[in-house]
Amino acid sequence: MQLLDWLAHQQAQHPNAIELGLDRVREVAQRLNLLPSRYPSIIVGGTNGKGSTVAFLTALCRAAGLRTGTYTSPHLQRYNERVAIDGHPVDDATLIRAFERIEQARGDTPLTFFEYGTLAAFVIFDEAAVGAAVIEVGLGGRLDATNIIDADVAVLCSIGLDHQDWLGPTVEDIGREKAGIFRERRPVILGSPEMPKSVHDAIAHLQCEVAQLDQDFFFEQDGEGWRWRGADHAFDSLPRPALQGPIQMRNAATAIAAFIAWQRVCPTPSQELIARGLTTAELRGRFQRVAPTGADDPEWILDVAHNEDSARVLAEALKATPTHGKTLGVVGILQDKDAVTIGESLAGVIDEWVLCGLDGPRGSSAEALRARLPARCRSIGLAPDVSHGCATARALAHRGDRIVVFGSFHVVGPALDWLGL
Repeated sequence: MQLLDWLAHQQAQHPNAIELGLDRVREVAQRLNLLPSRYPSIIVGGTNGKGSTVAFLTALCRAAGLRTGTYTSPHLQRYNERVAIDGHPVDDATLIRAFERIEQARGDTPLTFFEYGTLAAFVIFDEAAVGAAVIEVGLGGRLDATNIIDADVAVLCSIGLDHQDWLGPTVEDIGREKAGIFRERRPVILGSPEMPKSVHDAIAHLQCEVAQLDQDFFFEQDGEGWRWRGADHAFDSLPRPALQGPIQMRNAATAIAAFIAWQRVCPTPSQELIARGLTTAELRGRFQRVAPTGADDPEWILDVAHNEDSARVLAEALKATPTHGKTLGVVGILQDKDAVTIGESLAGVIDEWVLCGLDGPRGSSAEALRARLPARCRSIGLAPDVSHGCATARALAHRGDRIVVFGSFHVVGPALDWLGL
């Protein structure tokens, strides 16, 4: 079977697209002899900021000379993006070999699509004998398939309202679920100065070593660069992070704190190593700017912002980089996301909105999205899909304008395809 055949096969093996729980996936992992893992690992959870923090940690590991495996989800354009070795997505053949091993080992045990992918990443990391694995939580933490690994360090970037149907209605409920990635007496890095009580309760119960932003580590701008301070380390005159947007300094600071706590991979990181990691991190779809290619072309900005907090961060980034012309938005929002709060967060910085339909069981038509958005979001076009939405916005844009594409991975991925990137 080809890779697309395997992915279709996996989607048919479990009656539910999401089935939280560790028993089934742990049982198959044990049959594959993946537990306990033979490589150092760090797990990154939270509502927002996970992808960027993972990108910085991957770059720091590579700067330290470590063969680095990275597991992320979802993907933008190709499934292969989810599993990378040294920053490069693995090829189809590598994934297929991993899937064949999993299929042979699972017997009658049903697995979800995400569980197949998670096990495949761990198989590939094991076979590649990686020196470090950076693992992004898929949904929540406590019952997410990635949590079968007992990571050396756990990172919690932020807590906000998202996925309430699965994680609970309040930030305390969500924090409790996301804190499930913590391990007894192991380091925990908190990337936000404000965390729910449930997170701190979990830390106290497990007696974890904790480092929290603005309490145990700090950062501040310093002219054209910035500085970082922790209990035992300090770095001055650091270069600006490669990832753009004001929030990225905070994500970089969190990654530095986590890397320092990860003693198994680099006991004494140098200023040069930290600087090299910051400037070589790569991540598409997070305030990704595409410069005009011609005199009359607009700038494009692509961001996967899909909840209130990430929409607010995108709005702040747009305010910090003003344009002389109009800002047009190309947006699609899944049915289970709060379109009202997303719209309110961005209504003040986006002048005109092109609304896109999204396919799939969680998708929505452009007409339905218009009914869900606040009236302040002035829609000037309805498109059946993202490609048509991009074409509509481009036809309406003039020199000096910019087009912001956001709302979901399901929006940014097709936009990258349309732009030929």
